[in-house]
Order: sequence, then structure tokens, then C-alpha cells
Amino acid sequence: MTDTFYDQVGGHETFAKLVHEFYRGVAGDPPLRALYPDEDLGPAEQRFLMFLEQYWGGPTTYSEQRGHPRLRMRHMPFAVTPDQRDRWLLHMMAAVDTLDLDESHDLVLRDYLTRAAYSLVNQLDEEPST
Repeated sequence: MTDTFYDQVGGHETFAKLVHEFYRGVAGDPPLRALYPDEDLGPAEQRFLMFLEQYWGGPTTYSEQRGHPRLRMRHMPFAVTPDQRDRWLLHMMAAVDTLDLDESHDLVLRDYLTRAAYSLVNQLDEEPST
């Protein structure tokens, strides 16, 4: 019997596909890609996968390796603007589109991702130059 969202939607394979498809979009979006300081997106992809798996009831590898997620705190060093949020959501929702989730799981996942993206905005769009 599966009782976590993680298990209900297909576990590791589903979340690995979601995160991989998302980072494919990030790689081709220069303004969003600029938020990722490492040349290789692989480590960011792995961290995000571990985070999502743990959040949705899968393995607790994220906390074991990195401690408490502290989502907002970990993103504070980066200027996350509404434009970057919208770019992030564009690629994330396109990644969700690649999954074959039933409607209720799809809605729950999209709702969480949208709320998370909005919560991480920490700077208004850059002001015009004078």
C-alpha cells in the first residue's frame, strides 16, 4: 500500500524526470541560468531532486546530506525577481507537463510549485537605469 504522494505518483523515476526536464529548460534560458553559479547544473539537479523526494514523502537523503531544507534561507544570496520566478515556473510547468499524472496529483504538484516559487521572490525587478 502506498500512502505518500511520492509513492502515488511513481517515486524516484517520476521526480527524476521532473527535475531533469526542468533543468533542460533552465539550461536554455540565459537569464534564469545566471542564477546558478556552477558551470555544471548536475549538482543543482541532484540537490533539487533530493529536496523534492524528501518533501513529498520519499527518501530523507536531502536532510541527511545537507541538513534542514530552509528553502528561503538557501535562496537569499540570490536576487530572485518576479521575472525569474515566472521563468522558473514556465520551465517547471513544462516539466510537469511531461509527467503522466492523474488530475488530482497534477493539481497538487502545480499548486505547491507555484506557491514555492512565489515565496522565494526576494527582490523586485531591477529598476531602470537613470
